[in-house]
Amino acid sequence: MQTTWAYLSNNLVYAAMGVFALSFLAHAFETAWAVRTPEQSEGKEGSVKTKTLDYTRTERAARIATALMVLGFLLLLAGTIARGISAKHVPWSNMYEFSLTGALAFTGAYLAALRKYDLRWLGLFVSISVLLTLGTAITLLYRDSAPLVPALKSTWLVIHVVTAIISGGIFLLSNVIAGAYLYLDSMESRGERKAWAKRLPELETLDQLSYRLVAFVFPLWTFSVIAGAIWAESAWGRYWGWDPKETWAFITWVAYAAYLHARVTIGWRGKRAAWLCLFAGSTFLFNYVYVNVWGTGKHTYSGL
Repeated sequence: MQTTWAYLSNNLVYAAMGVFALSFLAHAFETAWAVRTPEQSEGKEGSVKTKTLDYTRTERAARIATALMVLGFLLLLAGTIARGISAKHVPWSNMYEFSLTGALAFTGAYLAALRKYDLRWLGLFVSISVLLTLGTAITLLYRDSAPLVPALKSTWLVIHVVTAIISGGIFLLSNVIAGAYLYLDSMESRGERKAWAKRLPELETLDQLSYRLVAFVFPLWTFSVIAGAIWAESAWGRYWGWDPKETWAFITWVAYAAYLHARVTIGWRGKRAAWLCLFAGSTFLFNYVYVNVWGTGKHTYSGL
């Protein structure tokens, strides 16, 4: 029965990758054609006419892309649950399972934010990022289901990792938006935006959205660090030991705290805030990738 669930999980993950690939193609089509281009002919007064392409077609492509993103999320969710059932524990005991749940959280954060904000323009980046994460997981990081080591058998582990994964997904979404801000700001500094970029939000909107996402999830990340300390006391008899993963989790907390402090107290906006947000996000990614794979200490559960 465990083998059956493991095979089902693998098939669901492959199916999710196929759906995310289709979503990427639909987003690419919508991005490529949802622009306005000038005609070569001139009007009666010599002014250049503006030709609007078929927006009905591109709007349909955008809706299809979003629907495929939702379907891919559901398939990945089912695959992650099946992985947990096959292993008889929550699915984040190694880097393969971390990657599944991380991609799931990132996609979920995007879809949740999409309900309130017009973020369909981010779908292209989200879909390709998830595809790369899942592709790396199944080709380089895959490990067979296995029982948990004793230190991981704790309710506090579930609380700690769930909150950390949700926080990471929202942090990364904020970083993508900050990166988009810097790219568009650089484009505007050289002149007018390119045709395809004119449909994207104004810089102020991106700046505020990136900040709001971090401000929303920072308390959850704080709770995640505290829950991790409680779990450490239960598993190893101490709350904090400056283990590499603990240290980098604290560095990430300090970096995002500095970002929020700079925004609220000093009044940082625009490029400086975006660069600080990206720096904070890079500490999270360093902890997620480097420390998990090549680091040493009590948190080394990559399985590699």
